[in-house]
Amino acid sequence: MRAYERLLRYVKVNTTSDPESATHPTTARQFDLANILVEELKELGLSDARVDEHCYVYATLPATPGCEKAKGLGFIAHMDTAPDAPGENVNPQIHENYDGGDVVLPGTGAVLSVEQFPFLKKLRGQTLITTDGTTLLGADDKAGVAEIMTMLEILQQEKRPHGKLCIAFTPDEEVGQGADLFDVEGFGAACAYTVDGDEAGEISYENFNAAAAFVTVHGFSVHPGSAKNAMINAQNVAIEFHNALPRFDRPECTENREGFFHLCSMAGDVSSARLGYIIRDHSAENFRCRKETMRHIADLLNEKYGAGTVELEIRDSYFNMLEKIKPHFHLVENARKAIRAAGLEPIEPPVRGGTDGATLSFKGLPCPNLGTGGFNYHGPCEGITVEAMDKATEILLNLADLYKDAQ
Repeated sequence: MRAYERLLRYVKVNTTSDPESATHPTTARQFDLANILVEELKELGLSDARVDEHCYVYATLPATPGCEKAKGLGFIAHMDTAPDAPGENVNPQIHENYDGGDVVLPGTGAVLSVEQFPFLKKLRGQTLITTDGTTLLGADDKAGVAEIMTMLEILQQEKRPHGKLCIAFTPDEEVGQGADLFDVEGFGAACAYTVDGDEAGEISYENFNAAAAFVTVHGFSVHPGSAKNAMINAQNVAIEFHNALPRFDRPECTENREGFFHLCSMAGDVSSARLGYIIRDHSAENFRCRKETMRHIADLLNEKYGAGTVELEIRDSYFNMLEKIKPHFHLVENARKAIRAAGLEPIEPPVRGGTDGATLSFKGLPCPNLGTGGFNYHGPCEGITVEAMDKATEILLNLADLYKDAQ
């Protein structure tokens, strides 16, 4: 079975995670796919396949004779889909021999246009898979799941030699919790790859340092008719805080390794107001400076309006995996070899976000990220091609081959 055929089956299972949930997993429906995958893994000969109480799927493919000394190599993908768009009743559209032009999504009449997405021209002649416009597709990251499963099937069918391969499928990556309860020790790998990127041939080993910041403003409300020199309007103070941040350090003004402050939420009235931010930067020093900038603004406003007017809480979320990958740079070098062996040239973009691999790297499992072949994730314009999925699978097979003798 080819990887895209598995993808078409997996996307029919609703696995949307929930950022407001306090349970692990955040939605019980993720077990539906987890249980399917456990049975498929067992059918492929991974007899120890299991799903734990938190919806993490683990399995091991033992080394073939002669490769027993190779260190365990892991492959990881996530099962959940993003809550940004509906993930139920997904209706994939197959466009064989795609002509490289605009695509009308039949469920809504929306157009996947070449003007908006010029890279579509490069997909001419391939078999394109899109949504019908009413949901996301779920290639993020069911494509990664499908490619790992297909790699395992090919290894078994063709009796290719390989070292021990450790497989995991995680829940809740899309809400930032995918690696929180991951059993690194039980997983059994010395190093791993997440398969959760974009273009086939992509290898990412840098990501943002990340934090969440919450600004709470305590105002003082009096009747507006007698407010002079008495009222402190919490909303105005909140606006003052926001406007003190660098105007062009926002997501819509930045790219590549440029960091930002992103205002995610705001609410309030005269008496109280609350702002929610995320802070991002690839540079550890710039990241530290961004947090200090917010603290400095809060201090200045408290000097102006009185102690305790502005409360600032900053919570670190994750850090740039690069420092943990550097001592294990063979992961990047071998990924480059595997990608070139598949006839592609490596693409090495910094991740403008986070990955399970970043958290896992800081837990002791160095784990860069590989592309799956998909694009336009988290919305109804999502798509992927059959050929890109085949290439991504080939890259995984090449990696299994490269590591079969690694000790």
